[in-house]
Amino acid sequence: MRLLERPPATPRRPGTYPWDWPARRRPAARLAGWLVGLGWRWRVELAAVLITVTVWRGLTTVASHTAATILVISLLVAVLASKRVRARLRWIEHRARLRRRWRQACRHAGLETFNERVPRIIWIVRLPVGEALRVRLPAGQCVTDLEERGETLAAYLQVREVQILGDPTNARYVGVSLVRRDALAGTVRLTWPQLNAESLSLWEPIPVGVDEHARTVAISLVERNLLLGGEPGAGKSVAQSLLIATAALDPQTDLWLLDGKRVELAVWRDCARAFVGPNVNEAIDVLRQLQAEMEARYELLLDQRRRKVEQGDGLRLHLVGCDELAFYTSGGERKAREEFNGLSTDLIRRGRAAGIIWVGATQKPSSDVVPTSLRDLVGYRWALRCSTRGASDTILGAGMATAGFTASDIAGDQRGVGLLIAEGELPVRLRSSYLSDADLDTLADRARALRGEGAAVIPLDVKRKGA
Repeated sequence: MRLLERPPATPRRPGTYPWDWPARRRPAARLAGWLVGLGWRWRVELAAVLITVTVWRGLTTVASHTAATILVISLLVAVLASKRVRARLRWIEHRARLRRRWRQACRHAGLETFNERVPRIIWIVRLPVGEALRVRLPAGQCVTDLEERGETLAAYLQVREVQILGDPTNARYVGVSLVRRDALAGTVRLTWPQLNAESLSLWEPIPVGVDEHARTVAISLVERNLLLGGEPGAGKSVAQSLLIATAALDPQTDLWLLDGKRVELAVWRDCARAFVGPNVNEAIDVLRQLQAEMEARYELLLDQRRRKVEQGDGLRLHLVGCDELAFYTSGGERKAREEFNGLSTDLIRRGRAAGIIWVGATQKPSSDVVPTSLRDLVGYRWALRCSTRGASDTILGAGMATAGFTASDIAGDQRGVGLLIAEGELPVRLRSSYLSDADLDTLADRARALRGEGAAVIPLDVKRKGA
């Protein structure tokens, strides 16, 4: 920013504030006000110069001017020799410069009020991809004003994007993220943080990836259900494997796996209590058995005068993992489809308190593929790359694309990048961690050893009850 850069003129009501009084319009008063404002904006740099000059003047009282100069220079060199000190000083100077640029950006974006007030930075925090600001809005402005001028602010600040998020507790304050680079760009594959864990617990949050600020994203599945969607090759199966791997490494969790392609979840077959391939009738039998266990568990909870399964009570969790959900919900005979959909809906609706977790993955969960009565019960949504905005809205919910959240904008080479609705109300853009085939084999071997050889697996040729 140029030292004497002139901001755009701001119209204001005359005669209302002191700076509009005739005395303030005198050249000397205007010059004094301008100098005070300039000094305040450059206060960090002026303070550094003032401290240096003060030290030099103090040394001149006990030594010559030349010796004092040499001592000051030596002291500065000694202080700057420390890498941490240099980094700290660079950050202090960067914050001061950013505050000045922010003020000018707001004025150029038309965010200055008639009394020359602009949104003011309260504090600045460094992020891996830029900076996070807490901003106080002047009287007469709201968060919408800032959102409407986000692109103008980004252009002036020369950043990739300006993200605005209102404070839910105080509308006067706004969170602003200055994104200088995209942490999700490129084709980098993220190692799963739990890859080397000997055992895991499904009761604990599961790290699934990193967001666009390079922060770890973790979700808790207990008492929740999750729907994954996206076009072929977007990374649905890998994202689902992160959740299934956590359940497999938890010896207190039973796996019930339905795989429409038979091969995506086959690595976990020996760890599962039930594994079903592309057969709707067999899937119905498994869901019936799980439904019976749910009814028995509610009877137990009723006898114990409890409302739900809790950690440490000795009751096992049940995770139902379904890949290629559309095969079971829209394929085969109509009667079988309807029964499968009814059982799945019942487990999702009533299974939460009984410790049943449902995780399904499909390419496009539209109403002709996945019944709305089933889809709308699922609280967590994870949309990887989609071909259209409508397909993205089908996963995340109606209106998300209009609000600026769409998985159709994700580049084709960004496998694993998607939008996740979990703990918060708005989607979080993230890249999921990656598990190679070798990683899956290693985790599956570890899970089998953890569970022992006696794990019961329902065979694929199981007969339907009552057949």
